[in-house]
Amino acid sequence: MFKKKIALLTLSAVMTGMLAGCGGGAEKAAGSETAEAAAAKPDKKIVIKYWYAFGDKIEEAKQHMVQTFNESQDKIEVVAEHQGNYDDLHAKVQAAFAAGDAPAVTDLEIASTGVFAHSGMLEDLTSYAEKDKDQLKLDDFIPGLMGNAYVDDKLYGLPFMRSTPIMYKNVTMLKDAGLDPSGPKTWDEFEQYSKVLKEKGKLGMTVPVDIWFYEALVAQSGGTMLSEDGKKATFNNAAGVAPVDFWKRLVNEGLIKMPVGDEAGDTADKDWANQISAFKFASTAGVSQSLEIAKGNGFELETAFMPANKDYGVPTGGCQLVMTSKSSAEEKAAAWEFMKWMTSQENTIYQHKHVGYLPTRTSAVESEELKEHFTQYPQYKVAVDQLKYARPRPMENGYPEVAKIVRDAIQKAIIDPKTTPQQALDEAAAKSDKLLGK
Repeated sequence: MFKKKIALLTLSAVMTGMLAGCGGGAEKAAGSETAEAAAAKPDKKIVIKYWYAFGDKIEEAKQHMVQTFNESQDKIEVVAEHQGNYDDLHAKVQAAFAAGDAPAVTDLEIASTGVFAHSGMLEDLTSYAEKDKDQLKLDDFIPGLMGNAYVDDKLYGLPFMRSTPIMYKNVTMLKDAGLDPSGPKTWDEFEQYSKVLKEKGKLGMTVPVDIWFYEALVAQSGGTMLSEDGKKATFNNAAGVAPVDFWKRLVNEGLIKMPVGDEAGDTADKDWANQISAFKFASTAGVSQSLEIAKGNGFELETAFMPANKDYGVPTGGCQLVMTSKSSAEEKAAAWEFMKWMTSQENTIYQHKHVGYLPTRTSAVESEELKEHFTQYPQYKVAVDQLKYARPRPMENGYPEVAKIVRDAIQKAIIDPKTTPQQALDEAAAKSDKLLGK
């Protein structure tokens, strides 16, 4: 689905000072001001920029929270600006940082945290969290979502809109095909379901060649993407080859479709929405919108764990909030106040219900509000339950490029009948090792 990247922040000190006197009565000298008039004037607001990724319901939630924050106090004004997807956002943040005009706060896809932290673009939040430990309650964040928040044992991000990939099921299609809608729970069951669906003129799944989904299937097969020290690729071992073997076989048998190119994700979403495919892998962030699609198109939707191979397994994803390191002391202090507010229990409940991203705090999951919500809409709870099988994404400096190499290798293996998955991944591992060894 899950869910990933790059930004900046820092913190310090206090904010705001009184405006200097500027004008008075006729009997006063020019530029003077009475003490009463000065005291009546509000402190000057600290204005900071917050850059974020993605639109639609995700943007609605972020804009709503920013507006509510601005209205909740009179010291800080946050200007929120949409910057495209994660790749777009990260590139723009890097360019703005180099130009000395970076936002004080930004979304950062979790796998890019290491790159941004090592480049000096991010503020170390460790001292901020310690200073405000009673207010922040860092240990209230769900432990499974904290793996990508730290780099070299220093805190660089606060979990914000976090996700895992899950499986979406068109229950109506399954019932019409005579299939038990409680499944499939394993790769073997998924294949059997897809064979039955093919007999009905349908596909099991349309799935893009997505590194996030591949990471999940590697984890389900008992493998890892990289060695423990992060210096070598391990995705070309048996556990890494198994998912590509599986996908290629199902494609060749006409059981699933794997589109490639920039529109692959949109194609998968459309096939599922139009009831061509019974299943889709997607982020938990899509639950709210998918429920609307299912209702509008007249079918029943359930969500489930991604099917298991040796076991269940998923990478986490999504973004955390980070602070840039070149902001002024006042901007950093304002940024920290904003970050704490955005990641509060109240806001994690709001964004989860509005969008579908994971509630990031244990107190939110245990709240009566979300317990009632999960009872009414169990589709939202699946990703929370699946967290017990979640793992952080690799954060080595070269991993974003490694991910692109692996994706291209999988595409080649799927499309080219002369290239085996093992050959494609061996070539990708050799290229990746050169990047990781730098």
